[in-house]
Amino acid sequence: MKLLVIYKSKTGFTEKYAKWISDELDCPAVSYEDLKTVNISEYDIIIFGSRIHAGRVDGLSKFKKQLEENDNKKLVVFATGATPAAAKDEIENIWKTTFPTEEQLKTPHFYMQAGLSYEKMGVGDCFIMKALAKFLSEKNSKNSVENGCEQAIRNSYDISSKEYIDPLISYIREK
Repeated sequence: MKLLVIYKSKTGFTEKYAKWISDELDCPAVSYEDLKTVNISEYDIIIFGSRIHAGRVDGLSKFKKQLEENDNKKLVVFATGATPAAAKDEIENIWKTTFPTEEQLKTPHFYMQAGLSYEKMGVGDCFIMKALAKFLSEKNSKNSVENGCEQAIRNSYDISSKEYIDPLISYIREK
């Protein structure tokens, strides 16, 4: 069984996880930008990873269209983000937005909490996050999710951990 990890990383968190997965499974990891250098048809399982952006897995739709030529490939998806891993409902909503119901059931998908890097964000993303932080700080009655979000997006941080790859690694090894 030949494996390939493809990652799309903006601030480095997804790349970090992709390389951890690649090392653990002893398979190549290739940046989405370098995808043309790889013959996908040589691989049985493609592991695609990207950040959560605007409530979706960034670049996944475009990648799935590219993968249609190789419809016999097994796709496994991982997503990274600043949403706490314990926020199960929020993460489930991201998967529902990302996948139609039938596809969600047949595509193994994993979330890996990472962090936030204002220094590596684009201007637009940085502006949106800072605006959200300001909005939350001025809101009078916040629920626990909003309180947690407000605290989490104040500054850059990295809480990525290799342990978050364990469920994906276990899934692949069972195949």
